[in-house]
Amino acid sequence: MKVFITGTAGFIGYSVARRLLEAGHVVVGYDAVTDYYDVALKRARLAELAKFDQFKAIEARLEEAELLTASLQQSEAEVVLHLAAQAGVRYSIEAPQSYISSNLVGSANLLEAARAHKPRHLLFASTSSVYGGNTKLPFSERDAADAPISLYAATKKGGEAMAHSYAHLFGIPTTMLRFFTVYGPWGRPDMALFKFVAAILEGKSIDIYGQGEMRRDFTFIDDLVEALLRLMPLSPVKGEPVEADSLSPVAPFRTVNLAGGHPELLMDFVQAIETSLGQKANCNFQPMQAGDPRETAADTTLLRALVGQVPRTPIQAGVASFVDWYRQYYRC
Repeated sequence: MKVFITGTAGFIGYSVARRLLEAGHVVVGYDAVTDYYDVALKRARLAELAKFDQFKAIEARLEEAELLTASLQQSEAEVVLHLAAQAGVRYSIEAPQSYISSNLVGSANLLEAARAHKPRHLLFASTSSVYGGNTKLPFSERDAADAPISLYAATKKGGEAMAHSYAHLFGIPTTMLRFFTVYGPWGRPDMALFKFVAAILEGKSIDIYGQGEMRRDFTFIDDLVEALLRLMPLSPVKGEPVEADSLSPVAPFRTVNLAGGHPELLMDFVQAIETSLGQKANCNFQPMQAGDPRETAADTTLLRALVGQVPRTPIQAGVASFVDWYRQYYRC
């Protein structure tokens, strides 16, 4: 299988690409290698992928519409996985324009490229943040998601709406992927796990928002990748719903939560870090930050109906795996 992935220098993009390459598939990766966080880490991920002969890297921005379209056409990809985006809830308050440019303009360019190429399946990354101000838990794909509380979430919701229109107008089978707090080896430095481990090892305090009472549906990277690989062959077909389906009535388009479906207290996550490091954290408790929901919880009924029971790595094992990678990568 030939797969075109945007965001292969990123955490999830790298992880999916590696699994595909290990299985013998051909992957073309498209990534701008921006400096939102440590470029050296992104380069290290790409260097790992470059060890596979069937991997090709293209370094360019989504905003380069003609190059993006030509790259997708030349890849002859059957499946397109669109993961590249400006990430981060809090950074969207500081740098809104980068979210508009990448997540809206860039994603529109990707959809135009898909319109010209017509892949068998387009999988498009969204986020649990689109559930925003929803209070009904767990979050279901069939719930309204019309109250985003951050610009990041708003741009992702905009991407979902654009993708639906392209699926309807041009018959592009599309699956929107709502990720829930993904963590694990090769993770992003702006995420809590990475920041907490670095600070504890350096003897610094860690900021715990929401007074430690937040709950998150933490999703270990290997579990997420397994679910994604199982979804790739399952192109949505209009008029053929499954159990608890979010399938559109007018397009080959569905939305799927990708998560473990078992929310954990943030302080239990911190305790798992302390256990893995063999060090206690000095916690600096803070109120909630703007744009952050107090709790996320995924209804995974649809995911299970589509791909079966996905492995669920306990947070103790997942955190330990990250800590092992962190110590090896940073030699500490």
